[in-house]
Amino acid sequence: MSKHEFGLMPCLPEKGKRYDAYTPEKYVLIAVEDDDLNEAIAQQECLCRIPCYWHTTDHLEHGLAYYGVTLIPPQSAELFCTALDGLPRMEKLCALFAEAARKECYIIHFGI
Repeated sequence: MSKHEFGLMPCLPEKGKRYDAYTPEKYVLIAVEDDDLNEAIAQQECLCRIPCYWHTTDHLEHGLAYYGVTLIPPQSAELFCTALDGLPRMEKLCALFAEAARKECYIIHFGI
Protein backbone atom coordinates (compact mmCIF):
# COMPACT_ATOMS: atom_id res chain seq x y z
CA MET A 1 0.00 0.00 0.00
CA SER A 2 1.21 3.53 -0.74
CA LYS A 3 2.35 5.70 2.11
CA HIS A 4 3.37 9.26 2.91
CA GLU A 5 6.26 9.95 5.25
CA PHE A 6 6.71 12.93 7.57
CA GLY A 7 9.68 13.95 9.69
CA LEU A 8 11.09 16.88 11.65
CA MET A 9 13.81 18.78 9.85
CA PRO A 10 16.78 19.29 12.19
CA CYS A 11 17.66 22.60 10.50
CA LEU A 12 15.71 25.26 8.64
CA PRO A 13 15.47 24.58 4.90
CA GLU A 14 18.12 26.42 2.92
CA LYS A 15 16.84 29.33 0.85
CA GLY A 16 16.93 28.42 -2.86
CA LYS A 17 17.77 24.74 -2.25
CA ARG A 18 15.50 22.16 -3.87
CA TYR A 19 14.39 19.21 -1.78
CA ASP A 20 13.45 16.84 -4.59
CA ALA A 21 15.22 13.66 -3.54
CA TYR A 22 13.78 11.02 -1.26
CA THR A 23 16.27 11.00 1.63
CA PRO A 24 14.73 9.00 4.49
CA GLU A 25 18.12 8.39 6.09
CA LYS A 26 18.29 12.07 7.12
CA TYR A 27 15.12 12.04 9.23
CA VAL A 28 13.14 10.05 11.75
CA LEU A 29 9.97 9.48 9.73
CA ILE A 30 6.38 8.67 10.55
CA ALA A 31 4.57 6.74 7.83
CA VAL A 32 0.89 7.38 7.09
CA GLU A 33 -1.06 5.16 4.73
CA ASP A 34 -2.34 6.97 1.65
CA ASP A 35 -5.92 5.82 2.31
CA ASP A 36 -5.79 7.20 5.86
CA LEU A 37 -4.44 10.56 4.68
CA ASN A 38 -7.07 10.75 1.93
CA GLU A 39 -9.77 10.06 4.52
CA ALA A 40 -8.42 12.84 6.75
CA ILE A 41 -8.36 15.27 3.81
CA ALA A 42 -11.93 14.33 2.90
CA GLN A 43 -13.04 14.98 6.48
CA GLN A 44 -11.03 18.18 6.88
CA GLU A 45 -11.00 20.02 3.56
CA CYS A 46 -9.05 22.86 5.22
CA LEU A 47 -5.95 20.64 4.96
CA CYS A 48 -5.82 21.55 1.26
CA ARG A 49 -5.68 25.25 2.09
CA ILE A 50 -2.80 25.27 4.58
CA PRO A 51 0.26 27.19 3.27
CA CYS A 52 3.23 24.92 2.52
CA TYR A 53 6.27 24.96 0.29
CA TRP A 54 6.64 22.48 -2.52
CA HIS A 55 10.21 21.26 -3.09
CA THR A 56 11.77 24.63 -2.14
CA THR A 57 10.98 27.59 0.10
CA ASP A 58 10.71 29.64 -3.09
CA HIS A 59 7.51 27.83 -4.13
CA LEU A 60 4.62 28.64 -1.79
CA GLU A 61 1.50 26.53 -2.39
CA HIS A 62 -1.39 25.16 -0.33
CA GLY A 63 -1.69 21.63 1.00
CA LEU A 64 0.72 18.77 0.45
CA ALA A 65 2.73 18.09 -2.70
CA TYR A 66 0.98 14.75 -2.98
CA TYR A 67 3.54 13.12 -5.28
CA GLY A 68 6.53 15.20 -4.26
CA VAL A 69 8.25 16.82 -1.31
CA THR A 70 6.54 19.35 0.93
CA LEU A 71 8.27 21.66 3.40
CA ILE A 72 5.80 22.54 6.15
CA PRO A 73 6.66 25.64 8.23
CA PRO A 74 5.99 25.68 11.99
CA GLN A 75 2.97 28.00 11.65
CA SER A 76 1.36 25.58 9.20
CA ALA A 77 2.28 22.59 11.38
CA GLU A 78 0.07 24.09 14.08
CA LEU A 79 -2.82 24.37 11.59
CA PHE A 80 -2.34 20.74 10.49
CA CYS A 81 -2.30 19.62 14.12
CA THR A 82 -5.56 21.43 14.84
CA ALA A 83 -7.23 19.96 11.75
CA LEU A 84 -6.02 16.39 12.44
CA ASP A 85 -6.77 16.37 16.16
CA GLY A 86 -9.18 13.57 17.02
CA LEU A 87 -9.14 11.91 13.59
CA PRO A 88 -8.67 8.13 13.58
CA ARG A 89 -5.13 6.89 12.84
CA MET A 90 -3.70 10.44 12.86
CA GLU A 91 -2.49 10.53 16.49
CA LYS A 92 1.22 10.08 15.72
CA LEU A 93 1.12 12.56 12.87
CA CYS A 94 -0.74 15.10 15.00
CA ALA A 95 1.88 14.69 17.74
CA LEU A 96 4.65 15.30 15.18
CA PHE A 97 2.95 18.49 13.98
CA ALA A 98 2.50 19.65 17.59
CA GLU A 99 6.19 19.03 18.28
CA ALA A 100 7.21 20.95 15.17
CA ALA A 101 5.04 23.91 16.17
CA ARG A 102 6.39 23.85 19.73
CA LYS A 103 10.05 23.61 18.62
CA GLU A 104 9.52 25.96 15.65
CA CYS A 105 10.85 23.32 13.24
CA TYR A 106 9.89 22.56 9.68
CA ILE A 107 8.43 19.20 8.74
CA ILE A 108 9.41 17.46 5.53
CA HIS A 109 6.77 15.38 3.78
CA PHE A 110 7.63 12.75 1.18
CA GLY A 111 4.56 12.03 -0.91
CA ILE A 112 3.72 8.77 -2.59
